[in-house]
Amino acid sequence: MKNAEMSVLGRLRIRRPNWSGHPAVRNPEQLTLGERSADRLRNGMGSWGFVFSALVFLAGWMIGNRSVGFDKYPFILLNLILSCLAAMQGAILLIAAKREDQINSELAKHDFETNLQAEQMIEQIRTLTLQIHATVVTAEPAEA
Repeated sequence: MKNAEMSVLGRLRIRRPNWSGHPAVRNPEQLTLGERSADRLRNGMGSWGFVFSALVFLAGWMIGNRSVGFDKYPFILLNLILSCLAAMQGAILLIAAKREDQINSELAKHDFETNLQAEQMIEQIRTLTLQIHATVVTAEPAEA
């Protein structure tokens, strides 16, 4: 690839949409504590950083507790912690999904209102165009 193509592709990185500046979505200051927490947890748990930190934690736990640690080989305590984490992750994912539905609902409502306004404007333009056309046609003398 050419350098120009590479620079264009470099600028076109796919990113998660940031709706905080959208006029239909409330500002972070207007959100409740639960909504802000759901957004933070969704963004944190749905990231590569979380995956890698969990892997590092698990590896550190296993290495630190080989045969002399407080949680020996079958890692009963680690299994309990992971089971609790999995149970909480399910609930957190449901909360995050509800939050995403709320954002989508706000965006859909805004789109609907925008479409209604556009429809009204188009109808006004159509009426005005018909009036102008009627005026122009009646103002022209009939050609013989």
